[in-house]
Formats: sequence, C-alpha cells, structure tokens
Amino acid sequence: MYFLCKWLQITGPIVRMRVVYQFKENTMLLRQIIVMCLAVVSFATFAGDKAYQDIALKTYPDQQQVTLGSVAGDKPIYLKFWATWCQPCMEQMPHFEALQKKYQDKINIVAVNININEEQPKIADVIARFGLTMPVWLDNEGELGVALGLVGTPYSVLINRAGDVVYTSHESDANLDKFIDMLANGQELTAQTTEAPSAEQTAKLLKPWEQGEHLLFFTATWCDWYLAESRPEMSKECIAVQKGLNNLAQKVPNKAWHGVVNHLWTDDKALEDFKQLYQTKIDFSIDELGVLFNHFKIRNIPTLLWVKDGKVVQRITDFSQPEQLVKQLSAQ
Repeated sequence: MYFLCKWLQITGPIVRMRVVYQFKENTMLLRQIIVMCLAVVSFATFAGDKAYQDIALKTYPDQQQVTLGSVAGDKPIYLKFWATWCQPCMEQMPHFEALQKKYQDKINIVAVNININEEQPKIADVIARFGLTMPVWLDNEGELGVALGLVGTPYSVLINRAGDVVYTSHESDANLDKFIDMLANGQELTAQTTEAPSAEQTAKLLKPWEQGEHLLFFTATWCDWYLAESRPEMSKECIAVQKGLNNLAQKVPNKAWHGVVNHLWTDDKALEDFKQLYQTKIDFSIDELGVLFNHFKIRNIPTLLWVKDGKVVQRITDFSQPEQLVKQLSAQ
C-alpha cells in the first residue's frame, strides 16, 4: 500500500486530468484510494529546509515584492497553488474562500498563482467570480513551487508557526479541513521531509547545458488538450508549434536540439504518448523537479531557447514565421 500511495502521490494530478474528467464514474474510487493513502504518506513527504521563506514573490495586482518570511503575525500559513486555466482549481475556489472566511484571524491564507501561460486579467476575473478575499501572490519564476515540491495544481501547503511544512494535498476535502483546524487551534504537527531539489541535484540537472550550444524546446504534454476549453488559442498554438517542430529541427541541423516537457501533471507514460502523437524526431525529457523551467525562467509555453555555455543567446516565443525563425537560428 505504501508504494502504491507514493505512486499516487506523484501521479494523482495526472490521473485526475486524464481519467476523472473523462470518466466521471472513476471519481469516487480514486478519491477513496487517495483518502486511504493520506493515512500512509501524509507525513512521508516535504519541508526541511526553510530557505523557501526568502523566495521573492509578487503581490497581485500591484506587483510589490513579498516573501513568506515577511508575512505579518505569529500565525500558521496556508498556501494554495493554482492557475486560472486549471479546472479543478476553479472547482475548489468556493471551499478555499470558505476557509478564508472561517480562519483568516488564525491562519495567513494566500492564493499563489503559478504564472505559467497566465493572463493577468484572467486572475482578476477569478477573484471577482469567486469573491476571493485572501491575498493573491504570483510565483513569477516558479521558484516557490519548486522549493515546495509542486507537481500539479491545485496544491495546498500547510506551514506551522515554526516555518515547517506539515501537510500537502491536491484535494480540498475533510482531511484538509482537519489539518487546517488543528493548525488554527495551535496543535503541534510533525514536519514533513522535503522533495525539493538539493543544490547537488540542481547542479547535476543543469550540467549538460552549461557547455556547448543547444536549442532547448520547452513545452508541456498537456498544453494542447488540457487548455482546449479554458485557453483555446493557447491550445491551438501548442498544437501548431509541436506539429511543426520536426520540420524546424530538420532545417536547423547544425545545432543540438533537445525537448523539455514541464514536470507538472506529467509522468513517463504522458511523455511517451506525447512523443508518439507528434512523432517527435528530437530527444525529449521531463524537467525533473522543475529545475530547468525555473533556471531558464520559462513561464510561457512553447518556448525555444538558444543556449550557449549555459547562457541564453535567444529566447523565442513567436513561431508564426518559421522561415524567418530558421534564418535566425542558423546564424553563427
């Protein structure tokens, strides 16, 4: 059961995206399994290093710099990571606001937007639609998500007064309510260990790109189908660019190409399905722990980087003129 639960902990958001929203009858079974697993692994993941408290975020809408360490008052913290195009995030918003109303005097509650393919007016729309009254912050570089082990939204993180992460979940359910209530009433909860990348892991993951020239193509296995309803134009762009990638790479053969898919909601099966769908000719890998997206500041997909000795020479997000792009990439 433990290993099954550990697998579900990683793939739960993926299963939810690919199964629950396509096969509604599986929802109850999936939720029952997740509830059982919470008893097994709820204390087996995340926190340790408190350097995340100093990561710079931006407030919305005034874009002022803020950190978790600067949060006023001796209170626990509840963070919910979300995106405006995330369907389960929208489903959880009424419950999220209800928790804000109930616990705002005892817990600092913050809505943290992950800022991937995000549109600022859409954030305002969500705030108005659900009457959100908690602060909304932007994880503009994705650094906080990486530090706190984000693998998919929605993602709730509970932090005690000492700055220890004590609970994480993708669900908005009775179990989350229980832990929030315990925090609000001063109950001591055990800190969880961290799955954030260490300095050694980060260095190892970046090392292949620190020497030589590379064309790194950043995308996500889900940006074509998952955004089809919430962001149809983005979905169409993902499809068009991904369909044209082989042709583009073929016309610029003098540079080393590599594809990187976002780690959120993604596993090996999702990557294999993606590669088969687009018949990709270049190598692809999952961005382990979100290190490359964070390091190269990728907040919009698809994005193509021309990297030389670890430095970004060009950053390309407009693929509308492929012939001009070929000339641009072929330059020495």
